[in-house]
Amino acid sequence: MIKPFLFLKTTGTKGRGVFTKEKIGPGTIIEESPVIVMSADDRKLLDKTLLHDYIFEWGVDKDKCCMALGLVPMYNHSYASNCEYFMNFDEAIIQVKTVREIKEGEELTINYNGDWNDEKKVWFEVGA
Repeated sequence: MIKPFLFLKTTGTKGRGVFTKEKIGPGTIIEESPVIVMSADDRKLLDKTLLHDYIFEWGVDKDKCCMALGLVPMYNHSYASNCEYFMNFDEAIIQVKTVREIKEGEELTINYNGDWNDEKKVWFEVGA
């Protein structure tokens, strides 16, 4: 399930990102997407490819990885993101939910560290 008001657009500095055509209230589930779960051995191979930047650690022990389908891989990172994501290991899905009101035309972001306001450094340099 992807809300119909979401769309992809090229940003000035971060490549493509997810945006909204309308205002969204806080606590709104905007996407629920299935994932393809892969092994730790698969992760070693994926880490040598461009997909490294689009996969998520997976499992309680983070001993697997997954590729999310839908728009999930396209949300850009922010240390103070306006959305958060939840992993359902039993159902093999990732759910994205807003943490505050989002304006029409605003980019939707997640924090790649897992918690929407986690300021731990990520593996790449964060631009403007």
